[in-house]
Amino acid sequence: MHYLACDLGAESGRVVSGSIENGFLTLKELHRFPNVPIRAETSLHWNFANLILEIKEGLRKAASTGLKYSSIGTDSWGVDYVLFNRGGEVIQPVFHYRDHRSKIGVERAFKKISWERIFAETGIQFMPINTFFQLASENPQRLREAHLILGIADAVNDFLSGERKIEVSMASTFQLYNPRERRWSRKLMDALELPSSIFPEIVPSGARLGKLRPELAQEVALPEIDVIATCSHDTGAAVVGVPAGGEDWAYLSSGTWSLMGVEVSEPVINDLTREFNFTNEIGFAHTFRLLKNISGLWLIQECKGQWSREGKEFDYATLTAFAAESQPFVSLINPASEEFLAPENMPAQIAEFCRRTGQPVPTHEGAYIRCALESLALLYRRTLRQIGQITGKKIKCLHIVGGGSNNALLNQFTANAVEIPVLAGPSEATAAGNILIQAIALREIATLSEARDIIRRSTQLTRFEPRDAGAWNQACPRFERLL
Repeated sequence: MHYLACDLGAESGRVVSGSIENGFLTLKELHRFPNVPIRAETSLHWNFANLILEIKEGLRKAASTGLKYSSIGTDSWGVDYVLFNRGGEVIQPVFHYRDHRSKIGVERAFKKISWERIFAETGIQFMPINTFFQLASENPQRLREAHLILGIADAVNDFLSGERKIEVSMASTFQLYNPRERRWSRKLMDALELPSSIFPEIVPSGARLGKLRPELAQEVALPEIDVIATCSHDTGAAVVGVPAGGEDWAYLSSGTWSLMGVEVSEPVINDLTREFNFTNEIGFAHTFRLLKNISGLWLIQECKGQWSREGKEFDYATLTAFAAESQPFVSLINPASEEFLAPENMPAQIAEFCRRTGQPVPTHEGAYIRCALESLALLYRRTLRQIGQITGKKIKCLHIVGGGSNNALLNQFTANAVEIPVLAGPSEATAAGNILIQAIALREIATLSEARDIIRRSTQLTRFEPRDAGAWNQACPRFERLL
């Protein structure tokens, strides 16, 4: 059996082909495309129409392989959404989570309901980018026109199948879902005076939505294959793709964002998780992803982008090599600080943070990257210790998956900081998890445990042992003072 995954990230998107043979998973990228946001004066939007065009091109390439595909599913980043009018048309624009309007939404929301009540209802961490706050900032006219709201991946699944439903892992990122009652929260809808009618039916991970729309199938020369709601949220799919066994492990999905957590059977909604700002998102088979969503390689991406605009072109491997050669622990930042969420100039923002906190300003590109990577690793250390406090579990191994698992320097820094072994890989955990959920839905494999066995057999993991404990322990108090 062969499967297709539409894997949409904040920097790029892909259409990937996958199959399972003799207990091994094989993936092949068919089409990759940039996901470039649109700046319109002071606003930041997604080019959703272009995403659809690129996905169609990926489907054409899939058809040209001659393989007989069984199904297709889509995953994407969370919190952002598409509004549809009664005619089924997208109400433009589709806002980007880094648009500055979210700050207005936070102010408006907290005038109507307290943070304690929001967290008690949802178990979702505070971030200004959350859908709840984005909706609080919405133009009332847009909401009056809206007939339906869907997450990005679910909107793509609608384009593929014509079925307008939202998968539960994505619904949980909206901060409008009650995980104990397993339904939308009327309390929070009422608090923001949101029309409950626009919120769609929630379906479980692995739900079969229907067939590829006949007219689309004809256009891209594919048969009317099944459309599966995998884990629409990419982190949910990535956690399925973690090659772990037992119960003493944690995961780090490393990409534009870093998402560190553990898999639990029930939501953990209490004063400590609220104080530590952890989240309870839904995973496959209604497991819970107790995690913290923190800044990740966004810091590096934005530095690279700024230097490119200045005429200095570096690839990521070169920047990482520069960092490896730079002096350790000269300067540190707090990657979770809101000032790094959407700065116009990331290196300048890092320099300003260092000046304000009485630290040396980095003097060259390698020093900036080393500052960012060491700071991320120390933030991972702090987060992992908080996980231990919340759960009472001793974590013995950290699995790093996603694109960031290819950054050996960050992986080694992470092992040094957290003082436990790190296993890196697969880098394609999200696409792998997407496809394995489809395989479970179509009964080629039976369970999540079996899916992870397949991932372990199919992945060459790289192990990083902790080193230089003294230097990292000495840097930790300096870092903590910056938080």
